[in-house]
Amino acid sequence: MKTCLYDKHVALGALMSPFAGFDMPISYRGITEEHQAVRNHAGVFDVSHMGEFYVGGARAQEFLDRVFTNDLAGLADGHIAYGMFTRQDGGVVDDLLVYRRNKDSWFLVVNAANIDKDFAWLEECRKSEGFEDVDLRNLSAGIGELALQGPEAEEVMRKVFGLELSDLEFYSFRETEIDGKPVLVSRTGYTGEDGFEIYSAEDVIVKVWDALMAAGVEPCGLGCRDTLRFEVGLPLYGHELADDITPVEGSLSMFCKLDKPAGFLGSDVLARQKAEGPKRRIVGLELLDRAIPRAGYEVLNPEGEVVGHITTGYRGISVDKSIAMALVDAAWAARDTELQVRIRRKTFPARVIPRRFYKKSYKK
Repeated sequence: MKTCLYDKHVALGALMSPFAGFDMPISYRGITEEHQAVRNHAGVFDVSHMGEFYVGGARAQEFLDRVFTNDLAGLADGHIAYGMFTRQDGGVVDDLLVYRRNKDSWFLVVNAANIDKDFAWLEECRKSEGFEDVDLRNLSAGIGELALQGPEAEEVMRKVFGLELSDLEFYSFRETEIDGKPVLVSRTGYTGEDGFEIYSAEDVIVKVWDALMAAGVEPCGLGCRDTLRFEVGLPLYGHELADDITPVEGSLSMFCKLDKPAGFLGSDVLARQKAEGPKRRIVGLELLDRAIPRAGYEVLNPEGEVVGHITTGYRGISVDKSIAMALVDAAWAARDTELQVRIRRKTFPARVIPRRFYKKSYKK
């Protein structure tokens, strides 16, 4: 499949590659250059491959609170919650953002690779949990999305589109217009930087992209989107979260409100796991060498026994270290624990560190 901006990417000479069923740009000038543009200035990503659902009706909030780990009761109109869909066994169906327009109208943004799976799972839950009256729609095919990220993002939105967003709080959104066309703009992102995500009809997104290109904003591919999110410890579904990796194991318990009155699917399992302590945990690792860890590489204890595996690994761009996130046995998850990583036929010393490798001072 192709996003509405496919021809634009090709015209710019982007390196294209299949991702989640879409032909997506991996990089334009280079991953390092694009990464640094976002850290220091601003860059824009085509994320039109992401999925968008509508959930509406008088019982919409009740339904979402049953299937979503975070608590929506205290969420104000125009605000956003991050959390997960979990199964009865505590495994993660997906992680996502939930936008509250009002108590009867909700907008969900899910991972591109999980669109069909998520929608089928919600349909199944709607029936099995007794919410047939809830209006559930998959809007993904008609919506495009851009992510404008970086410390200059607010200035770009003001200069290019005349939008004053200084009062838009982190994890809140506004429904407004660009050139007379309706758009939804949220102060969210996946990079650890300030920034905005822009949703609209595909033809509008094409025009917004063109305006950003004319203004000289750096086009960025999925390559640096991954390095950016990784450096600030954000999880990627299929790596740090999965069907067989729970939010507790992923150190994301803060987004699971286990005291919700009606509970959510799998909340009893996660409460027990949290109380007893998980058998595995996602941790940060620093390799004491320049060798680069990659997903799937084995993590060993000092005696050479396998105690886990790398979920994501890079030579950090902003921190200039060989770093990784890894799923390891809980006995080896404490900070400063000495471990090893097997890279091909060699092993390299490593130690457990906080998985937020790069810290940004921005707080809105």
